[in-house]
Amino acid sequence: MRASDAPTRDQPATRQAPLASEVRQENPSVTVDVVILTMRKRRLEALLVKRKRWPYEGLWAIPGGVVAADESLEDAARRKLEQEASVRDVYLEQLYTFGDPHRDPRRRVITVVYYALIRADELRLAVADDAAESAWFPVDALPPLAFDHESILTYTMQRLRGKLEYTTIGFQLLAPEFTLSDLQEVYEAILNRPLDKRNFRKKVLSTGILELTTHTRKSGQHRPAALYRFSPRADRGA
Repeated sequence: MRASDAPTRDQPATRQAPLASEVRQENPSVTVDVVILTMRKRRLEALLVKRKRWPYEGLWAIPGGVVAADESLEDAARRKLEQEASVRDVYLEQLYTFGDPHRDPRRRVITVVYYALIRADELRLAVADDAAESAWFPVDALPPLAFDHESILTYTMQRLRGKLEYTTIGFQLLAPEFTLSDLQEVYEAILNRPLDKRNFRKKVLSTGILELTTHTRKSGQHRPAALYRFSPRADRGA
């Protein structure tokens, strides 16, 4: 470059395009989505809400919302849980963070996903302002979902099935007292496959995580079934 071509104080240098780091970008929004699961009619079901606004108007979605400036991620998840299912003190675990730049057509949205396990008798449903209605769907028969929520639910089930192998997380879906058939139904619903009754009972009783109660439950013409409970001496490991 010749000396005469060099920029002066009154003539700043020019560039063909700004650097990527200098391009003004919208700050991403942070949301929480809560996969709410329960046992209904011997099937594992997820609570979904139908969207009544663009985008994906009319499609079903996982309950979620923006994290407020003055709340933690878990507080936001518990707030959504109370708004959608009217429950508070239930099992809630952070799952994963989904941050594909194009997951929401409105803006850049990073969502932290939680999942909650709720006993069916604890449920009291409410409908959020941005949802037309809410309903339960079997996790193996879901409708078309908005955003990337199909991927989120798929990942949730993978995680849950994995944890079932080495923790007692399935007990979160059971009443305080339950039959061995109740417990097997939870395992079969999560794994989405039948289990051999004899082998299942032999295996679960050998772990020492159950206590036999003095109560029974009669169903139809069958002999009353013994009721068990989770042993307080065992570590839930959930």
